[in-house]
Amino acid sequence: MTADLNMFAFLAGAVLYMIYGGIYYSILLGKKDQDGAGPVKYVVAVLVAFISSALVGVLVQGTESSGLASGALVGGIVGILVSIVYLKNALFGLMTKRMFLIAIGDHLIIFTLLGALHGWFL
Repeated sequence: MTADLNMFAFLAGAVLYMIYGGIYYSILLGKKDQDGAGPVKYVVAVLVAFISSALVGVLVQGTESSGLASGALVGGIVGILVSIVYLKNALFGLMTKRMFLIAIGDHLIIFTLLGALHGWFL
């Protein structure tokens, strides 16, 4: 039963990531001209959603962080780490301040949500 529950958390996390990202970026960025990457960027985005859910799930299970708050803490730490990397990139001029804030907001929130979801199912 536990393996089924964990598989459900993995799938639910990936779907949560995709829905959240679609809403978050649609609201903040609106409609922009396509950069020519076509469907490849959407395929990659789906893969990133599944990989992110799986890795956060492994971290939550590995730290035995059962419960929403405990899982959210683990996910939040991942979000902070990703944000630190974006900070370094922003400091070296690789992205604008607006893009930096959009990116860290996205990652801080989604990884915290993923951690909470996985903690809830643990």
